[in-house]
Amino acid sequence: MKKRHKVLFQQLESYRGNIVDVLETITEEKAEIVPEGFKNNIRWHMGHIFLDQYLWIEALTKEKSEVPKQFNNWFGFGTSPANFSTETPTFHELKELLKIQPSKIKDSYGNRLEEEFPQIEMGMFTIEHVLIRTIFHEGMHLQAILDIKKLI
Repeated sequence: MKKRHKVLFQQLESYRGNIVDVLETITEEKAEIVPEGFKNNIRWHMGHIFLDQYLWIEALTKEKSEVPKQFNNWFGFGTSPANFSTETPTFHELKELLKIQPSKIKDSYGNRLEEEFPQIEMGMFTIEHVLIRTIFHEGMHLQAILDIKKLI
């Protein structure tokens, strides 16, 4: 693995670790609160972060990921906790998925980072490009989680 790819996975693991550290300070009950002026709660942001990486990889590679189809109904773009059902993963289940996702992505795609695919949005044509984009996206959702945490 190239040095820059090792750095990319170190960043993914580190930034994801930051999110998990924040989640360790939040109770399951508080993760369900949607503060006034917000559309989503912390649990929604957790599921969305998890889903987003796989959706972008799927969009690029056209290969099915291991994400259950229902995740898009609960955590996809434009959804909200109003879309949750009794089958929606719990706060604790989502936290575990977030913890293991970086290593699963590394195991599945670590040797394919430079493989070229037909270009998708924002000029992305490699898995490396997608991971750079999704790390940025995670940072936006970490800030949303921190904003909600301040209000609850």
